[in-house]
Amino acid sequence: MKFILAKKIEMSQIFDDKGRVQPVTWLEAGPIFVTQQKTKEKDGYVAVQVGFGAKKEKNARLDSQARQVKKPQKKLGNYSVFREFRADNAVNLGDKIDVTAFTEGDAVNVSGISKGKGFQGVVKRHGFRGGPRTHGQKHSEREPGSIGSTWPQRVIKGKRMPGHMGTDRVTVRNLKVLKILPEKNLMAVSGAIPGPRGSLVEVRG
Repeated sequence: MKFILAKKIEMSQIFDDKGRVQPVTWLEAGPIFVTQQKTKEKDGYVAVQVGFGAKKEKNARLDSQARQVKKPQKKLGNYSVFREFRADNAVNLGDKIDVTAFTEGDAVNVSGISKGKGFQGVVKRHGFRGGPRTHGQKHSEREPGSIGSTWPQRVIKGKRMPGHMGTDRVTVRNLKVLKILPEKNLMAVSGAIPGPRGSLVEVRG
């Protein structure tokens, strides 16, 4: 299984071999380093933990995740982000994984945290059409309408209501790697990817 952590740079466009324009998202992918290995005998499942990005020296603290790598941390570096991937790859502690793990044309799934949109009503949040604009209906263009009946005299759990929108984990599947620049750790992935510029995303083959 191919995987890497990346930082979203920006959206752009490139031209393919036939001169057709392709919308892409540029990612600064890796390098990441293996900081811990999970085994079935010890942890009950097989996975690897990787570190990405460097903490600033003044903010570098030994947090709960950093304690897991104690001695290897001194050798591998002080990482700002730790993530775990279910992988059966033959990787060892300290191994480096960079953008060259992928090739142009690979199909990938990309996961990220969507942009936050604050408190929103039901029209924007759930796609409600609102109430009628006439026939005695006043100020009801964007109201949700009835939220329950006489029985059971409460609002049912899961009712679609106004509330906080965004900042959800979103996975976009079957995107394609269109361009790789190994010398700059850059990768161009087709289409749009959730999250603002500079946000962290996971790329999995």
